[in-house]
This record gives sequence, structure tokens and C-alpha cells, in this order.
Amino acid sequence: MDYISYYQSPLGQMLLAAKGDALSGVWFEGQKYYGSTLAEVYEEKNVPILEQTKDWLNIYFQGENPDFMPHMIWIGSSFQKDVWRSLMEIPYGNVTTYGEIGNKLAKERGVARMAARAVGTAVGHNPISILVPCHRVVGVNGKLTGYAGGIDRKAALLMMEHEKM
Repeated sequence: MDYISYYQSPLGQMLLAAKGDALSGVWFEGQKYYGSTLAEVYEEKNVPILEQTKDWLNIYFQGENPDFMPHMIWIGSSFQKDVWRSLMEIPYGNVTTYGEIGNKLAKERGVARMAARAVGTAVGHNPISILVPCHRVVGVNGKLTGYAGGIDRKAALLMMEHEKM
């Protein structure tokens, strides 16, 4: 069964989704691919995984790096999941580029190169915003590019993390 709940963040309302006891989505209202992992039928209910996610978000938006991670299920292609795993390796308060992720994945897969554009597309389809930190990926020379939740939110998230470092 799919469950949803809402969370009011300092950057706007968020929709949280779970499949059973695993977190499956966290989206800012109005962002691209909003609700992309939701089944047609779902129930609005504060199940434990969504409460744990709210606790995580409360800690995060207080400017701290939470010391736990809710159980997640990633719904996407094999390539997308590889990119999302790479996002989880970006430390709090740090950034990497689409190209660096592409180079890492190319090396892991034993291929000459991986297009930064393909990585960017996978990053953009990340259904679990903030917890899977797609906001920590920037363009060449640190340029803020592409964030499904909006560039202003991306900048605010990075600024909040950087201030605590």
C-alpha cells in the first residue's frame, strides 16, 4: 500500500510518500516529476516511515546533518539507481559535478565515458529530494544548474549546509 503525508518545510510544502514501510518519495510542491512514484491508489496516513522522515527533515532544516537515514526504496532504472547511489556518497556541505559522477560511473562500468547530460537526467528524476542529495550536484565551475525543486531552493539548501560546515 502507498501512503502519503505532507511536511511544511522552510522552503515550502513537501509531499512524502511511502510504499509499505519504505520511503519512496519526497517532493516540493510543484516540482518537476511531483508524485512520480505514487500508485494510483494511496492513503493519507502518518505511518512510521513517514514520521521518521519528518524527524529527519526537522533535524536537517535546523541546520544539522541527521545521524540516521529512513529506509528507502528507489523506483527507477538501473542507471538511475546507480546515479542516486552516487548522490548518497556526497558529504553534507559538499558538492560534486555531473561530470565527476559520470566519470566515477564510467570507471565502475568499465567504459570510456559517461555523458554528464545522462547523469543530469537521472539526477533530475530523483524522487527522494534532500535525503538523496541531488541538490549537491552542480555544473562545471560550481554553476548552479538544474534542480527539479527550483534553483532558488537548491541555492538555499546549499547555503544552509555550507553555513554549518
